[in-house]
Amino acid sequence: METIMNLKALKNTEELQTFLDGSQAVAFSIPGDKKARYYFIQSTLKQFHYRALNKRQKGIVIRFLLQVTGYSLQQITRLIQQYLKAGVVQQRGTNKPPGFKRKYTATDIALLAEMDERYNTPSGAVIKKLCERAYSIFDETQYKNIANISVSHLYNLRGSTGYQKQRRHFEKTKSRQVAIGDRRKPNTLGKPGYIRVDTVHQGDQDGIKGVYLRCQPWRANARAGSPQKA
Repeated sequence: METIMNLKALKNTEELQTFLDGSQAVAFSIPGDKKARYYFIQSTLKQFHYRALNKRQKGIVIRFLLQVTGYSLQQITRLIQQYLKAGVVQQRGTNKPPGFKRKYTATDIALLAEMDERYNTPSGAVIKKLCERAYSIFDETQYKNIANISVSHLYNLRGSTGYQKQRRHFEKTKSRQVAIGDRRKPNTLGKPGYIRVDTVHQGDQDGIKGVYLRCQPWRANARAGSPQKA
């Protein structure tokens, strides 16, 4: 009859070896999330006193963790090294110190963008003074934080992504009258020397350049008489 043991019932490396050889049936479930698996690895190393084991016994524990967790040898080795060094197995970055708190929030940036929009984006010194007046004179408490901003940092906020999203706007293409192919008599202002050149292109066809018809320019003669070819 095959005996079914719970994983917690394994007390020493010999029982772990029996489990790995397949002669001992053990009921267990693989932890689902990473945090649970890391805790299981830590508990197992602590339960079998991994620090005090010899090389052969440590190898048995490693084989056991590989089979139960599904991790690679490289991952298990890294986690064991973490346990030996810190006494715990945990995810990377969980003990990182908190980052610097942002002094100016998205609300402050929105207020700055609104004030710039209202006054057509004046200089940094002017907009700072307007924020100060809004808080101190008109008692608009929402400007309390932004009123203390330096002019240099105000320009930094203007260049931020949050500010650009607040001020982003689009303009349609404005139509413009452009004289294309408008033929008119040159205005010589009564002075000689003006010429007029007309170029006509018949267009290209099948990659072959078309014919260009060029009118002969004329030079006005300062003396009385007919115009002469240039």
